[in-house]
Amino acid sequence: MAFIFGIFLLTLLLVTLLSIRFKAPPFFSLLAGALFFGLASGMNLDQTVVAILGGLGRVFAMFAIIILCGAIIAKILQGQGMIEDLLGDLQTRARDRHTLAGTGGYLFAIPTTCCITAFMMLTPVLERLGRETSDSRPFLYLAAVGSVLSYTLIYPTPVVIPLFTGLGGGLSPLIYNLVAIPLSLLLLVAVILVFRSGSGQSGREGTVFEGDCAGDPAGIHWKAWAPFLAILLAIPVFSFGIPLSHESLIQCIMIAGLVVALLLATPSARVSGISSGTKHAGVIMFDICGAGALGNVIAASGFLNQVFPAVTEAFPLVLIPFVFTALVQAAQGSRVVSAVISSEVISGTAIAASMHPLPLILSVAAGTCVISYLSDPFFWLLQRATGDSVSKVMKHYSLPLFICGLATFSAALVLHIALGAPA
Repeated sequence: MAFIFGIFLLTLLLVTLLSIRFKAPPFFSLLAGALFFGLASGMNLDQTVVAILGGLGRVFAMFAIIILCGAIIAKILQGQGMIEDLLGDLQTRARDRHTLAGTGGYLFAIPTTCCITAFMMLTPVLERLGRETSDSRPFLYLAAVGSVLSYTLIYPTPVVIPLFTGLGGGLSPLIYNLVAIPLSLLLLVAVILVFRSGSGQSGREGTVFEGDCAGDPAGIHWKAWAPFLAILLAIPVFSFGIPLSHESLIQCIMIAGLVVALLLATPSARVSGISSGTKHAGVIMFDICGAGALGNVIAASGFLNQVFPAVTEAFPLVLIPFVFTALVQAAQGSRVVSAVISSEVISGTAIAASMHPLPLILSVAAGTCVISYLSDPFFWLLQRATGDSVSKVMKHYSLPLFICGLATFSAALVLHIALGAPA
């Protein structure tokens, strides 16, 4: 047990060094980690390569349509200036800038299927929010934290989808969201209140968006919201009207959103959105597929089946998925990668069989939040966007997510006990 766990820690160290010290793209650092772990753990080269290919193929099949649809929708909206329209509509209903920034990040991370993509789309508008106060940094941090909260907790996102595929155990996505959405919103409200109290501002504030960017107080920009509404309306249609498995459900609802976005787009926005969205989706897909390769190799080695008997004697059952995911997250920084690897490794083990899927999924999701530091690409994006020191980014981004991760794990622990699962 100690030997293979040591190999696992060395693999995490290798991925970290390749990513941070040598600036290797995530796909290559994860692929190197998969080769190292497979060979060092006793698998021969053929077994290792077969496991890598299996992981690559499975993850590509799971995410290709979803990521492509989300990326193209985002680029089409951005190309038509509709991000400002969307935030303008939100502002007419929540004039408080802190609420607007946090809510914007929270909402846009779901249909764009990437919290960083949502943040980058919102950044020009968020900077405008700070004109009167001469400081846009609180709004940038709030949008970042809000985007991570929805991205890591709500179905369907690329973080939660693999958890359902590997650990769902027949759990309905609708039932899961009945817990995850209120929990994530509660955490978002708490973070917004903390930021607002720190700024010394409260109440409803003046208009930020003017002219063509302003939402009509009597209505909303339906054309801008149409792809999102299509995704939401497709969920009950494909859940009850045309019942589908959750694997098929997520594909169909994202296709519905893409079709609506393409139909309503101008010809130039449609062409440029497809081109730039496809390129953006390709980069994301390679990174996620690398995670699938590493996760499948770790699973094929029997890692947790060897480690499980010892760790269950030392730690509560619900703690193991949380800690394991946090270790993977600390090593390479991508929340999707952490979720994919954890799902690959934990599924089929005694851990998955011994826990109710609801607290199990929440435990893994919590683990993707608690360590958002040097290996996290979002951390450095925020550092560049705000111009703050590393310590300030830790205070305003890493620390809130650490607390939110612990709060999510606490909710998972309560559910684990309430559902009568073994301790």
